[in-house]
Amino acid sequence: MAHLKAGEDIVFLTRGGETVAVVNKVEPPVKLGDRVPGVWSHLGPMDDPYIFSRPDPELEELAESRDEDDFYRPLPPGK
Repeated sequence: MAHLKAGEDIVFLTRGGETVAVVNKVEPPVKLGDRVPGVWSHLGPMDDPYIFSRPDPELEELAESRDEDDFYRPLPPGK
């Protein structure tokens, strides 16, 4: 531990000339700014709190097959 406190980044622990462990100096994570609850409250309440959990009608329409020759529709069993 004294080597790490002295400023060394890596310390090799050896026994009988063989390395048995490597100790690395780890920097503490950078502290981000404190979170502020209600930072978006100036925009007012959400009109529809479920807006992101409902299916999108435009995407559902795009996913439907409108091909005239039934190219994208599966054949019934037995055909």
